[in-house]
Amino acid sequence: MEGANYHYETVTEAIRQLRAKGFTTDFNLKGNCIICNDIEYADDEFHITEIYRYEGESDPGDEATVYGIESHNGIKGILVTGDETDTDARSNAIIRKLLVNNKNK
Repeated sequence: MEGANYHYETVTEAIRQLRAKGFTTDFNLKGNCIICNDIEYADDEFHITEIYRYEGESDPGDEATVYGIESHNGIKGILVTGDETDTDARSNAIIRKLLVNNKNK
């Protein structure tokens, strides 16, 4: 990952700070793709620049991860995922691919 990462108290604060850094696009997972405005992107079109993990104190369902991701053509956005048990196996696979691709950069 590039640069220094900070820990923010809440998911909302992390998102606010990422938006201030230019991560203005909202990304979602759909199967084995990242989507935005109904356009699907493959995992090899992005790399992760920032990661913030939040764990629930007593409820694993409160877990979330905020990713600042950037496409190879300069699109910067945010992907928020919940507890891995809340997502399907294909969506988890794309997160793993992003993380692996990121380590190889």
